[in-house]
Formats: sequence, C-alpha cells, structure tokens
Amino acid sequence: MSTPYPFTAIVGQDDLRLGLLLNAVSPAVGGVLVRGEKGTAKSTAVRALAALMPEVSVVPGCRFSCDPGSPDPACPDGPHADAAGVSRAARTVELPVGASEDRLVGALDIERALSEGVKAFEPGLLADAHRGILYVDEVNLLHDHLVDLLLDAAAMGASYVEREGVSVRHAARFLLVGTMNPEEGELRPQLLDRFGLTVEVAASRDTDERVEVVRRRLAYDDDPEGFAARWAGEESALRERIAAARALLPRVVLGDAVLRQIAATCAAFEVNGMRADIVMARTATALAAWAGREEVTADDVRQAALLALPHRRRRNPFDAPGLDEDKLDQTLDEAAGDQGRNDEGRNDDDPDPDGGGNDDGGGGGGVPPQADGDRTPSQGEGGSDDTPSQAPEGAPDAPGRSAGAEQQPVASAEPFRTKMLSVPGLGEGAAGRRSRARTEHGRTTGARRPQGSLTKLHLAATVQAAAPHQRARGRSGRGLVVRRDDLRQATREGREGNLVLFVVDASGSMAARQRMSAVKGAVLSLLLDAYQRRDKVGLVTFRGKDAEVALPPTSSVDAAASRLESLPTGGRTPLAAGLLKAHDVLRVERLRDPSRRPLLVVVTDGRATGGPEPVALAGRAARLHRAEGTASVVVDCESGYVRLGLAGELARELGGTAVTLDELRADSIAGLVKDVTAAGRAA
Repeated sequence: MSTPYPFTAIVGQDDLRLGLLLNAVSPAVGGVLVRGEKGTAKSTAVRALAALMPEVSVVPGCRFSCDPGSPDPACPDGPHADAAGVSRAARTVELPVGASEDRLVGALDIERALSEGVKAFEPGLLADAHRGILYVDEVNLLHDHLVDLLLDAAAMGASYVEREGVSVRHAARFLLVGTMNPEEGELRPQLLDRFGLTVEVAASRDTDERVEVVRRRLAYDDDPEGFAARWAGEESALRERIAAARALLPRVVLGDAVLRQIAATCAAFEVNGMRADIVMARTATALAAWAGREEVTADDVRQAALLALPHRRRRNPFDAPGLDEDKLDQTLDEAAGDQGRNDEGRNDDDPDPDGGGNDDGGGGGGVPPQADGDRTPSQGEGGSDDTPSQAPEGAPDAPGRSAGAEQQPVASAEPFRTKMLSVPGLGEGAAGRRSRARTEHGRTTGARRPQGSLTKLHLAATVQAAAPHQRARGRSGRGLVVRRDDLRQATREGREGNLVLFVVDASGSMAARQRMSAVKGAVLSLLLDAYQRRDKVGLVTFRGKDAEVALPPTSSVDAAASRLESLPTGGRTPLAAGLLKAHDVLRVERLRDPSRRPLLVVVTDGRATGGPEPVALAGRAARLHRAEGTASVVVDCESGYVRLGLAGELARELGGTAVTLDELRADSIAGLVKDVTAAGRAA
C-alpha cells in the first residue's frame, strides 16, 4: 500500500481541513461535501484523513466490522455473543462513480438461495465502510440508482439486499465524504442535504503559497516514506488532539441561548426541514471540543452556520451556494438580544450567555498546525420583429440599426415548469428521467438469459425454464432443482437521460427586450427541466455571420444558464450556420457517447437572412438532421398579429414539431408535448 500524503503537510485550505477534522471529532456531524476546481487537494485531504482517525475494535473474522461491545444481532456473520475484539485502523473505502449496484450493496448467490436455501452473501462497499469513511470522488456524477441506495443506507444506518423474497441485512454506518467539481453538474437535492457540512475550495493566488505547494508535492513524489517521516511529529500531535476532543465532546454544554441563535439562524435563512438545526448544533459542539472548551460560544455558532447552511439554502439549481455574512451576524446579534431580554433577574456580573468573551475559541476553534506557521485561508435591445425572411445582402435587420449592431444582454424572465419533451423509441443510455430506455431499474417487461453475472432475477421465467427438467435431474423432494442455465435475467424499462442541445437564435430579429427576455426565460425553464431529468446539455448560438458553440455538451446545467444570461443579441440570422454547427457537435458526441441519444431544441422565429438563398440553405441543413434521425423540437418565438409560420416550416424540415412559447408551459391548455417526432413527418 502506498504511503498517503500527510494531512498536516497540506498547505492552506483551512476550511477543507477544519470540515474534515470536525467530522473526525464527531462523526454525528454527518460528513462533508468538498466543492472546488480541479487540483485543489480535495482527494489528497480526504485520503490523508484516514491516518488520523482513531482505531476501531471489531469482532475477529466478521466481514461487517461488528463492534464486540454491541454486535449487530442481524449480522450475516453472527451471532457474536461474548466475542473478543481486536483493534484495526479505520478504513477509507472509495466508491467509484461507475460501480455497479452489486459492488455497492453486495451480491447474493441466487442459484444457491433457490436450490439450497442458503444465504450466500458477498459483502459490498457499504459493509467495508461500516464504522469508517465512505469516500465518493466526483459524487455529482454518481448514477441515480446508486444515489438511492446511499440515501437509504444513510437514513437507516443499514443496507438491505433483497432478491425475490431472499433478504440480507447488515449495519452500514459511515462517515460520508464527497468531492465534486461544480462545473460538471450539481447534486440531487436529497443527497446534498445528507452531507452535514460543505466547504468551497480553490487554488491560492498567493505566489509564495503556490511555490510551497509545488515544493512539498515534488518532495513527496521523490520519496513518499521519507516525506511522511518528516511530518510524523505533526501527524502524531494532530491525532492526539482529535482523541482529546473526542473525549471532551460528551462534556460540552450547549446552552439555551446558543440553541436560540441556531434556531433563529436557520429560520432567517429559510432552510428546509430541521436537519440544518441539528447539524449546526452538532457542529458547534464539535468546534468547542476542538478548541478545548466545555461551552459552546456564539463564534462556534457562526462558524457552524458557515459550514452547515450554504448548501441548504439553495432554492433552485442556478442559485450559487453561499451565505450573506452580514445577515448572519445581524441574526446572531438579534437572537442574543432577545435571549438577554428574556433572562429576567440575570446578574450583570454573570458571564454572557453566549460565552462570546472566551479567548480560547476565536474563529470557531482554530485549525490544524502548519509547520511553516502560515495560516492562509483557502480561496476557496432594441431590434425589430419585422425583419423579412430573406433580406437582401447588406440590408440592415431593423430601420436605423446596422446588421452588425450588438445589443447588451437582457435579463431572463421568470422560469416556469415546462412540458415533457422526449426522444421517441427505446434507448439504452445513462439512467435519467426523460426518455424510455432499457435500464437496470424500472418496470419488468420480460426476461432473457443473463449476459455476465445475474443482477435482477425473473423468478417466473426461471421456474418455467427449470420445470421441464426436474425428472431428468432426479428431483425427489419438495425443492426445485435449479441449474445456472435455468436462470433468467429480468428486462426492465425505465428512463434515460439525453443530450439536449439548444440552438438559440440571438440575431437582431430576436432582440426586442421583452421578447428576448421571454425567450431566455423559456430556455432557462428547459435547462431546469434538463437538470431535474439528469440530462447533458449543450448550447449553440447564431447571429451576425456565423454560429458558435457557447457551451460544449456538459452535465453542468449551471454553466449553460450562466452563458445564457450573458448572451448578447443583434445582427443577421444565419439559421443554416446554427443548424450545421449543431450537426458538428452531435457528430462528435455520437462518437464519444453513442448510447446517449440527442434531443435538438431550436429556439427561433424561423427567419433566415444573410448570404445567398438563406432559407433554402437552412432547409438543407435541417434535412441533414432529419436524415440522421435526430429528434427535434422548434420553439417558435414569432410574435405579433401577423405570423409567417416559418418556425413550423423549419420543424417539418427537421422532422420534428413546433411549439410556441405559451404551449411550452406545462399548465397551458394545448396538448402535452411528447415524443417530438412526428407531426412534421406525418405532414
């Protein structure tokens, strides 16, 4: 096993180290989510934490790490009555993003269970992580079915494996640590709320600090054992401090004044549910113990709020996590004042109920020691709707405005819930919530012979396959004689995520302020829908003389929303260029991820100007998408009493359908938009 990088050798990143250390002091805090750009020591710090965790006592030979003092009565390896314990280091178990369900929860031998009645169970990663750390790198890319299993285990403290009436249960209590790069997409709200704390990390902009980072990393790469030996003293001291804080933790007092501040803070920031209050209380207690105090102070509450609330106050996927510190300070002061008025008869010489005068706890309890003595914080339109569909070359798009004029970006209208847009047919892409697909989860539609290991048994088909051979196999008792060739895998139908590629007209014909605001609001609404359905998204815009890829296909819907908000408008309408650029993007994505089916969403009024025969060229570009079977929908942005119907013509050329901005709303009286095919093809 390679020598891990020492925790105390990490330069800066104080918030990251403090969040991890508080969980080491009090695992009840609930884990930590580390958000930040690439190359900021996220994974290094998490892996280094394991060396600082206290050892655990386990039952010898138990694959589920039962505590000999209170063994799990339902342990598959039990019973463990009067078992003597042995000590071992706490484990850090890494969950790969692409892991299978069996790898996470364990696998049950269905053949032996059916034929012999034996629960032959191979434990998974949840069993390995029991009483240790479960680390998920790139946790935001974890598949939905694995997220569901993690949520169940985190809520119940146990893992259940059930296959056709055969059930195995074992304890699974672990410290959940996740790292992620927000540019690659956000977490599901349910999993986000399961992390007790969150910290933001970024590379330092200080030259000296960056030099020290490189110097230490090169020294570690040249001689890992020697480098770790030079930091052994600091590691030992930090390990002892964690043990002392754990011992002190049960004696820390959480007074009523502090509880009032916690409740007032959570109410002021409108967080959902009560988990935030509980996590803040546990975090503030851990901060006090870390500082060596037996009483929680107002500073502890403030630091706890900065760690526990930012990810809980998000109202939609496009809200940046964070906390208004001025509002936080005002809320804490008001809560302290209310408590003071309620403390009738308190002597003026009594200590402040918040304990704010304690000199030991400044800043929430301090951070681990650094050899160099540095404690640098982590860094963490104007335009006309009258433009003709084929304006002469060189003519302006609107009276009094040149064709190349660029208008400043306008704010988007309020997003709304959109109708369902889906790709026709049955796909086999990544699990999601948009289009029909063959998946590992969903409703059972049939059975087949397993390809590889059996994951979902189709019991009726298995019995039907085995039944004709019972006499030849010498069956004499009541049990069914089952062979591996009899086993049948259930085929299931669920939903997949798609690649939703937006092609947005940003030309002068779309530049009227109210109109472009409505268009941006519609695209923002579709982006929100894509986030909820676990899609990848891309953004192509066209205006002036050409089209550009504003955002290559990505899982980060936030990035797409950001590019949309800053989108300028003006100039001609090179519709053909936008469609051809989209074709190039989809061609590359089919090579990268052939199983993810695309959905093309063209947002335009259908006008095409600039160059020779712009409308005919746009039609040829549209038929190119149709020939490749790309599902498409045109969001018709044409407004006014006189409509030319150009967007509808474009939809027919694409082989898709057209919807107006009003029809896009889920609550509109127009029919539900599904399987964007065919209206155009039938015509």
